[in-house]
Amino acid sequence: MQKEIEIIENISTFSGLSPVQLEDVRQIAVKRRFKKGKPVFHEGDQGSGFYVVIDGLIKIYKLAPEGKEQILHIIGPGEPFGEVAVFAGRSFPANAEALADSRLLFFPREAFVNLISRNPSLALKMLAVLSMRLRQFAVQVENLSLKEVPGRLASYLLLLADEQEDSVLAALPISKGQLASLLGTIPETLSRIFAKMAGQGLIEVSGRTIRILDRAGLEDISLQGKVPE
Repeated sequence: MQKEIEIIENISTFSGLSPVQLEDVRQIAVKRRFKKGKPVFHEGDQGSGFYVVIDGLIKIYKLAPEGKEQILHIIGPGEPFGEVAVFAGRSFPANAEALADSRLLFFPREAFVNLISRNPSLALKMLAVLSMRLRQFAVQVENLSLKEVPGRLASYLLLLADEQEDSVLAALPISKGQLASLLGTIPETLSRIFAKMAGQGLIEVSGRTIRILDRAGLEDISLQGKVPE
C-alpha cells in the first residue's frame, strides 16, 4: 500500500496533495500492464477513464484513411493521457499503444469525477495539466503547418533538451522512425536532415543520443525552418 502511495505522490498531477487526498486517489486507482506493441485504447472507444504512466512509454496517434500513422504525443512516466475524452464524456479521439512494456494507473471516470468534486485543489492541478497539453498541441500544429522539416526537428531537439534539463544532450525517447511520424515526415528525409546538421557541426548523433554542439545555430533553424547551405 505504501509503495502505491509513493508512486501516486510522485506523479505531477497529484504532487502536493495531503495524505488523506492521496489515499482517496489510491483507492480508485487500478494498476494495468501493457506489453510492447499492445493497444491501450482505440479511437472511438468510450472514454471510461484516463491513465497515468508509472513506467514505460505510450504513443498517442491517429491513422489516416490510407493507413498512414501520425504520432500526436509520446507519453512517459508520471504523465496522464486520455483525460480530455473522460472529462468531456466522449469517446477517445485517437489511439494509444505501448511503445515499451508499461505499467499504468487507470482512473475510472465516474469515481474520479466524484473525487475532484470533493477536492478543488485536484481539479486545479488537472486544469494545469490540460492547459499544458493544449500548449503542446498548439506548438505541434504551428510546427507542422508553418515550418519545414528541419525547423520541426530543431524545435523538437531544443524542447527535448530543455525538458531533460540539459542544454547539450537530448536523449530521444523513441526510435527515429517514430520521430519521423511525430514530425510529419518520412524516415529517409529525417536521416538526411540529421546527417546535414551533423555535417555542419550543429549536432553529433550517437544512436538515440543527440549532442547539441551549436545551440544558437539550432535556434536559428527552428526560427527560419531551413538548414543553411
